[in-house]
Amino acid sequence: MIRATFAALSLAVVPGLAWSEPSLPDRLLDAMGVDGIVAIMRDEGLAYGDELAAQMVPGGPDESWRAAVARIYDTDRMTQTVRVNFAEAIDGTDITPLIDFFESPGGRQLISLELSARAAMMDEAVEEAAKDAFHAAEENPDDRFRQITEFVEVNDLVDSNVVGALNSNIVFYQGLVDGGALDLGDEDILRDVWEQEEETRSDTREWVYGFLLLAYKPVEDDVLQDYIDLSATKAGMALNRALFAGFDAMYSDISYALGRAIAREMQVQDL
Repeated sequence: MIRATFAALSLAVVPGLAWSEPSLPDRLLDAMGVDGIVAIMRDEGLAYGDELAAQMVPGGPDESWRAAVARIYDTDRMTQTVRVNFAEAIDGTDITPLIDFFESPGGRQLISLELSARAAMMDEAVEEAAKDAFHAAEENPDDRFRQITEFVEVNDLVDSNVVGALNSNIVFYQGLVDGGALDLGDEDILRDVWEQEEETRSDTREWVYGFLLLAYKPVEDDVLQDYIDLSATKAGMALNRALFAGFDAMYSDISYALGRAIAREMQVQDL
């Protein structure tokens, strides 16, 4: 493993340094493929950066803008933010059952499929096909659709993602304001963001269901049910809250930085 190789190199160059096992929260995040998730999120962010500049910067994205976005989506910083906030949020929870599950063959399969599906959905055609599959399944629900619905509801995936998205939008506005691109008060920002709630909820629900139906298509019913049952336990609910705490903190940092970066670009264009 890379971790073991790095540790071995450290021991070779720093006399007396003792290697230690990762903390339990880090071990859990490793089992859940956090580094892979963050890497995909960076790729999503780089693509989003181009879209953002095309909408808000005269002339669209250029090399300077893309370099700024690449600095904002720094995987080391992103991962560290997730790990620190996740560890704080899950402190006091017995996470041994969670580690056991995600290190099991079934858990490893689920994580691998989630990563593959998320990467695949960066392709617009794949994303649209996944959403179409959701709408078809919603019209004629089968046992798998009902399982996915139970999973979504147990983990509060729609509401939690909507709240995270709206909060990120608020922070983005704050970055624009602090960067001098907008002159809006907090009430104005909240009103503008809240007007996006209905559309955000619809888009979120569509994406979440499409993603899960695509990701878990090859999974046996009993494996998925084990995941659902685990999610409903005290440890599972704590895991869900901690994951949102970690990734929401990461996205808040990114959104504010993007707002400031857009503000700088808009001011340069005005000179």
